[in-house]
Amino acid sequence: MARKRSRTAVLKRQREVKKSEKQALKREKREVRKETPGHEAVATRDDLAGYGFPVDEADEGDPSNTDSAE
Repeated sequence: MARKRSRTAVLKRQREVKKSEKQALKREKREVRKETPGHEAVATRDDLAGYGFPVDEADEGDPSNTDSAE
């Protein structure tokens, strides 16, 4: 004869399964976001210009133009 589980044990198990599925879904979404092109962590100068921020073109290739107080 099959063993009958108590209702609380069944509910607890359902909560655990739901929680683990939610965590797996979050991990999966995080991986998809990392692999998706166009989602860099740093904005480029073109991105900043597109948002309306002022972009200085003179600072782009001149390494001697640093603001070090020596």
